[in-house]
Amino acid sequence: MDAIAQEFSAPDRITIVAADTQAAHAPAILVLPGGGYAHHADHEAEPVASWLASLGLHAFVLRYRTSPNRHPAPLIDAKRALQWIRSGAHGLPVDAGRVGVLGFSAGGHVAATLSTSVETGNDKLDTSTSVPDLAVLCYPVISFTSSVHQGCIDNLLGVSPSVSSLRELSAELHVTSTAPPTFAWHTADDAAVDAEHSLRYVSALTKAGIPTELHVFPHGRHGLGMAPDDADVSQWTRLCERWLKSRGWISANAHSAAENALSP
Repeated sequence: MDAIAQEFSAPDRITIVAADTQAAHAPAILVLPGGGYAHHADHEAEPVASWLASLGLHAFVLRYRTSPNRHPAPLIDAKRALQWIRSGAHGLPVDAGRVGVLGFSAGGHVAATLSTSVETGNDKLDTSTSVPDLAVLCYPVISFTSSVHQGCIDNLLGVSPSVSSLRELSAELHVTSTAPPTFAWHTADDAAVDAEHSLRYVSALTKAGIPTELHVFPHGRHGLGMAPDDADVSQWTRLCERWLKSRGWISANAHSAAENALSP
């Protein structure tokens, strides 16, 4: 057991769904459900982990701290979880060099702040081992300065936060060449989190030379998750699977239940 495994026990409120594979060392994905930093949306948690497991990926669902806990509590939880997943202390055969993150809405904000190395103030957590190797962002909250989701700001920073705090947690302002390849999707008429969030972030990634793929569906309410009842938006899972294959994270022969359902 390495130093990280010795120092950090299993994160609180984490669920493990092992990959449906016999591979010696499979990649892993940390799943971060949304909920406006007030709660966690269950349909963006274990069902997503089961889908990832069907692709041959180990999945870890983290219910990070929410209000009344403030920043950096959720980010600390996520960084600790990423390091713990890499450590192997959970006992699964995880490829420590391929640990990604998938986040929805506020969970997408946690994922983006992980990806852009936003600091917690803990030197043992603020290292390259807590930056994901790949990111999937689903209707993410990105900016705290433009088209803001006020509920996320209030829950994470409290009332009347400083301008510097708002900028610190606007992920699009902190993208560098160390950010991971990213797949993102949004709906154009999302009334809760404007699609501008994804557009701004992907624009920043592109300018930094980071491989990205973005899909904006014309219609769909916020918080659809895997969108099983929306024939158009539910395509995001198949598109994401193909992207993961192109990145070499899943087998070219992988064909999940979600993709089977969408295949003609």
